[in-house]
Amino acid sequence: MQDKNFKFVFFGTPDVASKTLEILKESGFLPSLIVTATDKPQGRKMLLTPPPAKVWAIENNTEYIQPEKFDEEVIQKLRQIEATLFIVVAYGKILKEEIINMPTLGSVNIHYSLLPKYRGASPVESAILNGDKITGVSIQQMEYKMDSGPLIATVKTKIEEAETAPELRKRLIQIGGDLLCQMLPKIINKEISTIPQDEDQATFCKKIKKEDGLVDIEKDKSIEMYNKYRAYKAWPRIFYFKDNKRVIITEAVLHDEKFIIKKIIPEGGKEQMVN
Repeated sequence: MQDKNFKFVFFGTPDVASKTLEILKESGFLPSLIVTATDKPQGRKMLLTPPPAKVWAIENNTEYIQPEKFDEEVIQKLRQIEATLFIVVAYGKILKEEIINMPTLGSVNIHYSLLPKYRGASPVESAILNGDKITGVSIQQMEYKMDSGPLIATVKTKIEEAETAPELRKRLIQIGGDLLCQMLPKIINKEISTIPQDEDQATFCKKIKKEDGLVDIEKDKSIEMYNKYRAYKAWPRIFYFKDNKRVIITEAVLHDEKFIIKKIIPEGGKEQMVN
């Protein structure tokens, strides 16, 4: 259970963050404040939609802020909390060094790869895209350089042969949340020893763009298309062009080392089986 003298601020935005907040809550850890992104237009009707972390905050009667930028007013707000720790999970913005170092014990971050591998925005997709058999979760002490802080703890997990990015991410969120709950008492009591990352082993992954889903079903290797299908299952999904029209592949398998398309959505049409 949370020590009454331990206060933390949680920085996070998407469902990865809200699910981690729920795991923390189940172990008795509740933030004093949630910092999340502003509401954004979503869907076909572009309705203004709150981020999942804000929804969680409202449902759990937790104070939240949605700063456009970290001006002096926001920084003062954070100072007033007198937090022991900041926890950052998929916040979506780079934090100033002043903010990272503000709490007594600094800031920690959950990253969904075995750092220093796959620093950056798409570690789950990148592991699948590259055909990795093993991935994991890292908890790092944050520094003012992306995903480069010393490691507090890591956990490895096998990537199943047919596992898609949404399935793997779901598992990693649980692993990461559980690991953080295990480590928090040790962090609070200063009973951890961190391990510096090996900069020579660092690799980086980029933010995914819609056009990254393009495949050439005539020329691309079957295993590469299958890995791409698994990695981009949720978004942007993979697609090819036929008669200058986009065709989205919604279901596919790898059978006898061949990429077999089972369902598609033709441009302007509905999902259909492939004979």
